[in-house]
Order: sequence, then C-alpha cells, then structure tokens
Amino acid sequence: MRDVPGSSDPLIDEMFATTHRLRTYVDGRLAEKGTSVARLRALRFLAHTAEPMRMRDLSDMLGIAARTATSLVDALERDGLVARLPHPTDRRAHLLALTDAGRSRHQEAEDLDREALSTATGALTAEDRATLRTLLGRIRDTVDAAPKHPQPAGTTPGGRQSE
Repeated sequence: MRDVPGSSDPLIDEMFATTHRLRTYVDGRLAEKGTSVARLRALRFLAHTAEPMRMRDLSDMLGIAARTATSLVDALERDGLVARLPHPTDRRAHLLALTDAGRSRHQEAEDLDREALSTATGALTAEDRATLRTLLGRIRDTVDAAPKHPQPAGTTPGGRQSE
C-alpha cells in the first residue's frame, strides 16, 4: 500500500512523522516506570507550581479538555501520585497537589524523559540543534502572525471539542 501524505506539504508530513515517532519512543521508555508523556506533563505542571492548582488550570496548561484532564487526574490519584484537596473558599471545588509518591515518580519520569530525548537527538551537533530551533521558531512566529480565522463553535483553540 502506498503512503498517503497527511498534508499538502512534505515538510509538514516529515515534522508530524518525526513528532509521532519521538512521542511513541518516549512513551515506550516512560512505560518502563508506569507512566506516559501525558502523565509526565501533568506531573510536571503540578511539580512546578508553588501552590495546589485547580483542575481547570491544569486542563488549560495542558491544552486538553476538562473531561480529559479529569480522567488523567483520576488515574494519577488512583496510583497515589496526586491528591485532591478541598478548595479553601469554594466547597464545590478541589485543588490538585502531588503526593510524596507523585514527586518521586515525577523525578523518575523526568530522568527517563531526559535520557530518551538525549538518545533521540544524539546524532545532532550543537550547530544542528541551534539551526533546527531557529527554523522551528520561524515557523511558530509565522503562524502566530498569520491572520486568525473564527473558531468553530464547540471547539477549544487547539481544535478540540469543548465541554
């Protein structure tokens, strides 16, 4: 079967294919410690906040729907990595905080992530890395400066379905 391009631009297809392979590789490495890229991202945000955070804030930081964040936090809580704490002023709301086990798992996952990414990018020289970062930054800047089109009703800025 012939490969069908995912876009009208082979460069974009290469970027998506590389990102997908990289994510699959890192997810596989993180699975060795019972985590994933999605779980690491949530642990990372929770680890880098001075105070416990609301579910909505975590959802926004991760760029995912609230329902998806709830499922992710449910799993982290079930594994003893995250605790839901009562909100001091809103008895209907909860705040999220890492447990001691969550902090430990976060550090393990960060170490594995760093090792996996180092392996994945090991063939790049410092100059290659700088050039690639410059080129990717130029693409991001161009997209940021492009005219914005109205967002379809019922979606988030990333195109995901809203709640």
